[in-house]
Amino acid sequence: MTHPEIHRYVHAARSAELRAAARAHRLRRAAAADRTDSGAAPLRHRVGWLLIETGLRFLRPPALPRPAGR
Repeated sequence: MTHPEIHRYVHAARSAELRAAARAHRLRRAAAADRTDSGAAPLRHRVGWLLIETGLRFLRPPALPRPAGR
């Protein structure tokens, strides 16, 4: 592997970790909402996770068009 490939691998691994953490947070938030109506996370936490999810969307490479023959 060359240096750019390693750099990309590290970023891909970290983004996978962040996606898993965001997914776990959404599940915990949904479970807490089921238990109580007023158990919503503080605004600071909700905004923080929103920023993480938005950043992950920016990191995802754009979908490239597929060739017409396939």
